[in-house]
Amino acid sequence: MAIWMEGEDYVMNAAGQVESKRNAGYRAAGMVEDGMIVGLGTGSTVFFAMERLGERIAGGDLSIAGVPTSYQAALRARQYGIPLTSLDEHPEIDIAIDGADQVDPGLNLIKGRGAALLREKCVCDAAKRVLIVVDPTKVVDTLNAPVPVEVLPFASAAVFRRLALLGAVPVIRDGVKKDGPVVTDNGNFILDCDFGAVADPQHLEARIASIPGALECGLFSAYGEKIVVIVGEENNCRVISLR
Repeated sequence: MAIWMEGEDYVMNAAGQVESKRNAGYRAAGMVEDGMIVGLGTGSTVFFAMERLGERIAGGDLSIAGVPTSYQAALRARQYGIPLTSLDEHPEIDIAIDGADQVDPGLNLIKGRGAALLREKCVCDAAKRVLIVVDPTKVVDTLNAPVPVEVLPFASAAVFRRLALLGAVPVIRDGVKKDGPVVTDNGNFILDCDFGAVADPQHLEARIASIPGALECGLFSAYGEKIVVIVGEENNCRVISLR
């Protein structure tokens, strides 16, 4: 287990952050073995892992199939020559590679900046092992980023009210280059919920899950034992696990 270092101690320029993401993604891709079914998360750091997986496939030393967590991940995987499959065909996945908005010392995560949190949690749950690739700015002592919640549009106002009663400041996520809210790959809305510091992620995740119409939230608190966090740095990687 690596020494824990809080990400806010890091000041990185844009070039350094890109190199850190590339190092983390490439390290994760190197941990994939021939014949595996691989969950493919959504986000810039995961795309570096896909890039390296595509190189390995093109070089003839790797034959895998990927389960994408979003249309964006599927499009990028095809670009890199990664064959695709689905959870229907492979309800158990050998390994998943995904990113995170934040990760704490207990390997609790906040995810969902890419609005793919529902499918990402399905893939995380199905995977035997989960590689979380991040740059150092994502490593924190206490989770405190907004928690995305995927919401059934029919119930969005009622869910908004219930989340506010839990202490959140919910904001419906607006689209970019479109009018109106973000619509997920599943046809739902996203509420970004500022709870401040999240002292008990497992408790908060359970409270959100109890709200009718809240389909999933971006807190991942149940998977620490199978998560390996790969923190890319400009010249190396730190690997963190609970085992």
